[in-house]
Amino acid sequence: MSPRLSVVIPALNEARCLPRLLADLNAQRGVRLEIVIADGGSTDDTLARCRPFDPLIVQSPRGRARQLNAGFRRSTGRNLLFLHADSRLKDPGLLHNALLGWHRALAKAGDDTVAAHFPLKFMRTNRSSTLLFRYMEGKTRFNRVNTTNGDQGFLIRRSFFEALGGFDESQHFLEDQKLAEKIRGRGTWITLPGLLHTSGRRFETAGCNRLYTLMSILMALYSTGRMEFFKRADTIYASQAESGRLLLKPYFAAAAKMFVQDLGFSGSLRAWFYIGRYIRQNAWQMFYFFDVLLRTSQQDGTYPLLEFHDRHFGPLIDNSACDTIVAFVSFFWFMLVLAPYYSVVDTLHPDP
Repeated sequence: MSPRLSVVIPALNEARCLPRLLADLNAQRGVRLEIVIADGGSTDDTLARCRPFDPLIVQSPRGRARQLNAGFRRSTGRNLLFLHADSRLKDPGLLHNALLGWHRALAKAGDDTVAAHFPLKFMRTNRSSTLLFRYMEGKTRFNRVNTTNGDQGFLIRRSFFEALGGFDESQHFLEDQKLAEKIRGRGTWITLPGLLHTSGRRFETAGCNRLYTLMSILMALYSTGRMEFFKRADTIYASQAESGRLLLKPYFAAAAKMFVQDLGFSGSLRAWFYIGRYIRQNAWQMFYFFDVLLRTSQQDGTYPLLEFHDRHFGPLIDNSACDTIVAFVSFFWFMLVLAPYYSVVDTLHPDP
């Protein structure tokens, strides 16, 4: 009998996207599915349009982490797949092939601590920011720190998910990144065959450069333990979650208040040092970017400039002196270039 897979999908006003995903799931061959929709209080006809597909519907307090955990608790399968509502599975054999590859990796590891994700293909409504989308799509094939997120689908054993404590419900964001790095610390990530298609609407609506800038700031501050920022930014993120173009001015204001009011001078120096270290550790992304820009990647999936970083440049700059230099450069760039620029632009062109 084909393996059973519980697919958990959080939903909030997804009447347009979710039925398409459910149709894709119904078309999957060679796998038995249990589909769980965790609804966070949709006010459109999301649930009415989903019921013909006969999923299990769970009502949950709003918040992606809360909804995902609520869906998990109602699921019954040993194997779990967490998907976003705007995902598409255009290959009817995608899940069958994914499970075969994942089960081989589990057998090789000899335990349940192997999780898997798909590489992404963005579905777009226009051709702007093509380079950025190619850059982001390519990174989803990697298994490097902070390159795995919920858009890619999380395929994981129930026992491992329970051992990790589920999704962190303490914030409105980063629940997927937090779980991904827990998995990386206690187990192994693998990349699945095939492509998972996902909507590019967040980037197109918020502004590609703006959203990517915010994502970079969030990851740098979270990875360096600056939870003071997230206490200040939590309400900002929640208030902008359903808005149009992303405003960055409030986030830079929250960061400035954190440095001045929460950390003080000596604390800010330490914070910027660790931010510099984090950015230095992610210098590989600059080399990978130029591989994408110059199209130097090879047919076998290797990236010459990225490989040069990993073999030569990365080890060369792996020291505290370089961390300090990067910290100074980062301070001037983020606080004296980006912050004033976006503050002026947001003031002149506020989101309607």
